[in-house]
Amino acid sequence: MNRRNCLKMVALAGTAPSLKAATRPIQLHVDLDVSSDHEKELISNFRRIFEPAISKQPGFVDAKLLKLRSAVGGQMPTNTNYRLILSFQTEAQRQAWTATADHQRAWPTIEKTLRANRLRCCMT
Repeated sequence: MNRRNCLKMVALAGTAPSLKAATRPIQLHVDLDVSSDHEKELISNFRRIFEPAISKQPGFVDAKLLKLRSAVGGQMPTNTNYRLILSFQTEAQRQAWTATADHQRAWPTIEKTLRANRLRCCMT
């Protein structure tokens, strides 16, 4: 293959809709307000109970628990010190997870660590 044909193929590949763009997973961001005396319990419950339960669900992509320390730009969300990010292939699969017995067992272990059960959710 000559260089000109190779460059044409690269240029055309950049204009075609990518398969990855068509199959991007959805994300649910859940902002959590956890008291400092429950942080270790939250992390332990996430790793031992929540993550193993969610990871076996159909369409599951990823689950992350982030500690929010400071804002790089703008302001920190109020009453939030952790963010739970759940990714599924589709919104229907994420919703199906919430209806499972595994979710009914796992979520309360996270929820009980929240200060006055404070959380906010956002879909992307």
